[in-house]
Parts: sequence; structure tokens; C-alpha cells
Amino acid sequence: MTATTGRAGRREWIGLAVLLLPTLVLAMDMGVLFFAVPYISTTLAPSGTQQLWIMDMYSFLLAGLLITMGALGDRIGRRRLLMVGAAGFIGASLLAAWSGSAEQLIAARALLGAAGATVMPSTLALIRTMFDDPKQRQIALGAWGGMLTGGATLGPVAGGLLLDHCWWGSAFLLAVPVMALVLLGAPFLLPEHRSPALPQPSAGGTPIGRFDLLGAALSFAAILPAVYGIKTLAVDGWDPLPAGALAAGLVLAGAFYLRQRTAANPLIDLSLFRIRTFSGAIGVNTLAMFAMMGFALFTSQYLQLVKGMSPFTASLWSLVPSVGVGASVGISSALAGKVRPAVLMGCGFLIGATGFAMMTQVGPHSPLALILTAAGVLAAGTVGTMTMTAEMVVSAAPAEQTGAASATSETAVELGSSLGIALLGAAGAAVYRHQLDGGLPAGVGGEAARTAQDTLGGAVSTAAQLPGRLGTDLLETARGAFTDGLHVAAVVGLVFALGAGLLAYRLLGHLPAAPAAEAAEAAETEPETAAA
Repeated sequence: MTATTGRAGRREWIGLAVLLLPTLVLAMDMGVLFFAVPYISTTLAPSGTQQLWIMDMYSFLLAGLLITMGALGDRIGRRRLLMVGAAGFIGASLLAAWSGSAEQLIAARALLGAAGATVMPSTLALIRTMFDDPKQRQIALGAWGGMLTGGATLGPVAGGLLLDHCWWGSAFLLAVPVMALVLLGAPFLLPEHRSPALPQPSAGGTPIGRFDLLGAALSFAAILPAVYGIKTLAVDGWDPLPAGALAAGLVLAGAFYLRQRTAANPLIDLSLFRIRTFSGAIGVNTLAMFAMMGFALFTSQYLQLVKGMSPFTASLWSLVPSVGVGASVGISSALAGKVRPAVLMGCGFLIGATGFAMMTQVGPHSPLALILTAAGVLAAGTVGTMTMTAEMVVSAAPAEQTGAASATSETAVELGSSLGIALLGAAGAAVYRHQLDGGLPAGVGGEAARTAQDTLGGAVSTAAQLPGRLGTDLLETARGAFTDGLHVAAVVGLVFALGAGLLAYRLLGHLPAAPAAEAAEAAETEPETAAA
């Protein structure tokens, strides 16, 4: 089946529901794991670095493979790739749920990331295919963005409920029935679509022309060593191995760029970045996700390990900031046709920066209202931009490059999220370890000291095994060190939020006050060169 034309009908709207299901699962997946971290720390006893890899591996693989999978979907069919990813996600979820070691869980998270990379670009590209009318497409993309926000909100609640009654692995099983529904509904409700600009399959079903395997390998190989190097250097300090890995990742990234400039069939057309709306929206989203997602892990751990809440109780309290998020999204949508997008985004990031500033005042004994209010202000200021930027990316790119454009956008978002979790998490971990190095209460030594110095979860577990006052003193010291790390991460997040606001105003200031889809298409009638 080819792309639909004109206004979408009942089948397309029902098909949209099928596309929103995997979007919901992918958004929930990270939030579910936030509240499982203390349980994983107790059961699998990961090191501090392994704990970060458990959190990050999913997003790193997702980011490393998105461009490849987006281009592959343009070639073999976006619906087909979506179904392959849904099946792979089911298998990887089952493997993660019954992992018996930190290494096995990291490997399962890698497989989840690879499967997720086939899903995300397919959903956005199919929405662009199914909804030609700009106003209908804006509604569909608004629902897509709302599902991302809703998944991020519901993920911790669903995970907390499961963790209160089941073992930690049950958090991964949420994806299984949802992806099964995708496999059942996709063949009947979603169109198959390949880019008309690419060689079509021959009569035997084999694609004509060569897929850029070298470019695919380079796009993947550039991500992991670079991120490993940055994260390890941030946590452990200077060491030749991670420094070499970082240098290798940067060299491979340069090689990927050169390959895309010279390949006969590149994974992504670099001329897309000369469209100022496209490059500006991607840059803004990357900075926003770096700041927001990088800080989300601190909030969930604070509620559980500093305030001592159960996962379910903590997840319910984490719903409070979503009130501000919902209001922010509604206000942004209402003002979209009246206020220039750059102004809306700039104001949003300024609000987000205020939330980060409030986070610097949170201490171990602060009232609960302080961190919840700060988290609400932080999220409200940044989430409202997500739907606008998604519409800009999809509408600014030519229809035949939607898969690659969507994949590039999602790569930037996932890489921003991953680097935020890695770098802000590493900064917090470095401060935590520095504070506890030589600062542990007298009487805490040996293996207990090493466990307590590694993570706050390890300190809480160790304190529970120590007698009386000694355990209490260890908890106070560890919680104080954790909040010191939280303050450093908040300052970094504040800087990035302000940077995102300035970038939005600089690169997207040319867009008129109109719905994002119409504004992007109007602005790109004549190509514009992206600002440096």
C-alpha cells in the first residue's frame, strides 16, 4: 500500500492508535526502571559503573541504531520494520525480566535498545505518510507527543505498583502485551510505505541498490566508545583507556560524516541540516532532553532513598509534577497560533531553568513540597516544546526523507537523554564518592565501606545491617553526599536549559506565529542555511 492522499479517514485514525501503543511502551520503559534501581542494586549488586550502564545501555543502542533503522525502513518498508521491532522487543523484555546478573541485564537492555531503534522512526514516518493534511497531522503528532509525556508519567506508577507486589523483573513485562497488540493490528490498519526516492524491491522482493553498510557500522561504532569514555572519565578521573575510547568515538563520528557526504546512497541526506527549522528543532530538543532526562533519575532516587518511600508511594508522588506538565502542554498548544514558536520555547526554557535553580535548595531534610514543586516547574518548562519540535522536524523534511529525518531527530533526542543521564549521573556519582572518600563514620570499613561509597542504594543496604547509631550516621552522611551531587547536576541542567532557550530564539526566530506544521512548511518554501 502506498501513502494516503487528502484527508485521513477512520482507518488512519484507528491506525494511529496502533502507532501510539509502541510509543507509550518506549516512553514508559525508562521511567519504569528508575524505581527499580534500588531493587536491582540489592539483588544483582552492580558496581556504580554497571548501574549507570544498566540505565544507559538501552538509550545508547537506541541512539546508535536509529539512523540505520530509519534508512532501512525507508528501503524495506516502515510497517515491516515496526513489526520486526515489536517482536524483538517482546523477546528482549523477557530476557531482561529474568536476568541473573548485572552483565546479563546490561546485555538485555542492549537488545531492547536495538529493538526500540526499529520502532521509533517507523511511528513518526508512518504518521507523516498517513496524515497529509497539515492540521490533521498536527493533531496526530500532538497525540504522539502526548503519549510520550503520558508514558513518562505512567511508567513510574506502573513500575512502582509492580515492584510493591512482584520482583524487579516484572517491570520489563509491561511491554509484552502492548507489543503483541501491535503485531496483531499493524497488518490490517497500517499502510506499508517505502520512500519513492529509493530503489524499490524487484519482482522477487529483493531491494535493488546497495544499503550503506559501512555508514551503518560507523554510525553505531561512534556512539558507544565516545559515551563510555565520557562517563568513565567523569566517574573515575583520568585514565588512558576511556580517554582513548573517547578519541576513537570522535574519530569514527568524523568518518561517518565524511561517509555520508560521499556515499552514493547515504543513510541520511546531510542537506537536511541546511533547513534551519530542521536543524534548529533537533538542536533544541537535544539540549532540552539532556537537561530534563539527566535529572529525572535524581528525583526518583531522592524520593526512595533519601525520603525512604516505597517504589509505589514514590511513583504516586511523582505524578504531582505532571499537573504542571499538562498545563504547560495545553497552554503551548493554545498559544501556538498567536505567539512565535521561538518566543514560546524561550519562555519555556526560562521556566525550566527556574526549576533547576529551585533544585539547588533541596537538602536531605527539605520538605517534600520543595522537590515536587521544583520538578514540576522544571518539567513544565521543557516538555511543552517536545510536540512543537516534532511537528517542525516532520513537516520541514521532504516526504520521501521522513524516515531518515525522524530517525535523525530521535537519535539526537535519545543521545541527549542518554548523555544527560550519563554525564549528570556521573557528575552526581563523582561528587557522592568524593564526599564519602574519607568521610564515612568511624567503624564503617572493608567491604561495607566500598559498597556504601559506590552508590546511595548500597549505602542504604549497608546501613540496614549496621547496629544502632552507626547505621543512622552512615545514612545521614550518604544522603548528604547524594544531595550535594544533586546540586551539581542541577547547576549543569540550569546552564543547558538556558542554552536551549537561546538556541531556540537564534535558529527558530524566523518561524511565524502559526501551528508548527504550517509554520515549518511556510518557512521552508525557500531553503534557508542553518546558523553555525
